[in-house]
Amino acid sequence: MNGIGYAAVVGQVVVVVGGAPLLAGWMRQVRARLEGRAGAGVLQPWRDTCKLLRKEPITPAGTGPAFRAAPALLVATTAVATALVPLLSTDTPVSSHADLVVVVALVALGTLALALAGLDTGTAFGGMGASREMTVAALVEPTILLSVFALSMPAGTTNIPAIVAGAAHHPARLASPAGLLAVAALAVAVLAETGRIPVDNPSTHLELTMIHEAMVLEYAGPDLALVELGAQMRLTLLLGLLSSLFVPWGIATSGSWGALAVAPVLFAAKLCLLGAALATAEVCWAKVRLFRVPELLAGSFLLALLAVTASYVLNGAP
Repeated sequence: MNGIGYAAVVGQVVVVVGGAPLLAGWMRQVRARLEGRAGAGVLQPWRDTCKLLRKEPITPAGTGPAFRAAPALLVATTAVATALVPLLSTDTPVSSHADLVVVVALVALGTLALALAGLDTGTAFGGMGASREMTVAALVEPTILLSVFALSMPAGTTNIPAIVAGAAHHPARLASPAGLLAVAALAVAVLAETGRIPVDNPSTHLELTMIHEAMVLEYAGPDLALVELGAQMRLTLLLGLLSSLFVPWGIATSGSWGALAVAPVLFAAKLCLLGAALATAEVCWAKVRLFRVPELLAGSFLLALLAVTASYVLNGAP
């Protein structure tokens, strides 16, 4: 493997870590403009992170290692998953290890770390948020697996770079019934996994409805900065995975410096469009009631199951 593959891996991690707060700021700015407000600016999440990093770390009395390790584990697992998922290139030194199950397991590990941290605090809000988060995760993770698995059947492998490369060379797969069902199911799963409307509202602290915020209420200073950065990275990663699977054009599929140089620009453009669309939808949508969330996620799981069935039939399986 030449230096292009290593540069692609480093570039993916740098783009996601550095661009995740910018994506969050862009979405807040779009939402503010649609609501008739000026907004704080695209760079506000970076300013908040720098401010939190300068503060004194505070750990609640009685918490154990699960609470202290969760922020770093959340960022680390997301960074590893970012290195595996083909966001800029499908030809990297780690592409052979970028299996669907491995990537989903890394995302689930970050979710589990936050849930354990919420339980470790011993507070009512922490336990409530952890319980809700694991309920959502139990429905979201199978949906992600089945959605991508439906796309893996034409490629004959669960290796995500191979799936993306196959979709880039055979775009007709994406317009098939299986592809359309899979994108709908995966889009709902991404909204739930990242705690966006209609599943959760990231901008509220109403105790009766919050899920993610309930688990991280006890964090402060640098730990809170890592938690916020990890959440922003997960949003960027999952939106990037969605764009790579269903809009794979612009991703370098060969060892070319020219293709790799263009890939970050097109990746940023796709994320800006997805972020703007998501922010616009959040202005128009209302958060569903908490007891309706399992029904919504069960519907997305059914769509993913139908996508697998359609892919099985359309690919001439015996």
